[in-house]
Amino acid sequence: MTNPPDRRPSAPWADTVFALLARASAILTLGLLLGIIASLVVGAWPAIQEYGLSFLWRTEWDPVQNQYGGLVMIYGTLMTSAIALLIAVPVSFGIAMFLTELSPAWLKRPLGIAVELLAAVPSIVYGMWGLLVFGPILSTYVQQPLQAWTEGIPYLGAFFSGPPVGIGILSAGIILAIMIIPFIASVMRDVFEVTPALLKESAYGLGSTTWEVVWKVVLPYTKTGVVGGVMLGLGRALGETMAVTFVIGNMNQLNSLSVFEAANSITSALANEFAEAGDGLHQASLIYLGLILFFITFVVLAFSKVLLARLKKSEGARS
Repeated sequence: MTNPPDRRPSAPWADTVFALLARASAILTLGLLLGIIASLVVGAWPAIQEYGLSFLWRTEWDPVQNQYGGLVMIYGTLMTSAIALLIAVPVSFGIAMFLTELSPAWLKRPLGIAVELLAAVPSIVYGMWGLLVFGPILSTYVQQPLQAWTEGIPYLGAFFSGPPVGIGILSAGIILAIMIIPFIASVMRDVFEVTPALLKESAYGLGSTTWEVVWKVVLPYTKTGVVGGVMLGLGRALGETMAVTFVIGNMNQLNSLSVFEAANSITSALANEFAEAGDGLHQASLIYLGLILFFITFVVLAFSKVLLARLKKSEGARS
């Protein structure tokens, strides 16, 4: 009986180096995050000292009088992102469901590539298209008819008021929706495809319709990926700059809650004013807006984590 050949132990120094590199990468990422937060806080400190948390609900933004408040930009950022999600999530879900469950085999690949190519279009192109092409169409065929139909109706008429120029919160929200649909749809399609075929075939065998299979089998199995895709799209919508700057109107007003009124967002304010802002309260207020946007993004990510944790907990309770 022959003895098995001696196994050469792996070099311990290689494992040690790999572990150190992995730990250094994690620490570097955390350090960069803390460095970004610290730099934002330091840059925004004059505005934080001057206004404190009242900056969040102050509406005045007047560089001439050196008075600043961020409510207009915060409102514009949240509203455009909310409109984008309301449009993009159902459309993305329909695209993903069609590509995975309903599309003929010859159409799946070219249609999937076409959807993904939309993500490669530069944001400034979306902005120019929105300003020069989509804005006039929205004004002529949507805004003016809505204003004519709702004229004289309390509250509803004010909701659609505004000069018929096709730029404003609604226009920015729709452009953002077009921009984030490829991201959400691609993620949804990929996670739908990882659902085991046995589960879907079993549901079909029991007489389920396509909608029932998607709603009761595919979505519960892939909910983590679906929520992740939605959060990816929301992050893109919150941080988009150039496209929003072209179509939102860049007007610091909150006198009307109409979706057709020109408004402003955090990113468009930073893009328009940061290069010309002098040292002092103006620049610090702009950096304060950047810090608020960072905080909003952090809250969105934290909420998604809590939502996923609750989904997993309730799933375990049902089982």
